[in-house]
Amino acid sequence: MASFYSDTFQGAPTASGEPFDQQALTAAHPSLPFGTKVLVTRPDTGQEVEVLINDRGPFVKGRIIDLSKHAARKLGMLRRGVAPVLITQVN
Repeated sequence: MASFYSDTFQGAPTASGEPFDQQALTAAHPSLPFGTKVLVTRPDTGQEVEVLINDRGPFVKGRIIDLSKHAARKLGMLRRGVAPVLITQVN
């Protein structure tokens, strides 16, 4: 399951040291190295987005990735809040 960041994190430092930007195509993952690009796909809709890992998380059981709002919008999950996803490393 994927979720997305609350607006309260806008501008806060990420674990990589970069300021968080809701309009960037970025994400948090528990273990992938910073700078890794991944393709996030919703198997239920076929929607996909490529994001850059620049933070750690999510810290909620059952979730594998936290997305920026821009990435979540591209996956059509803003109203749901969470969605099932598949993650494929691009680089």
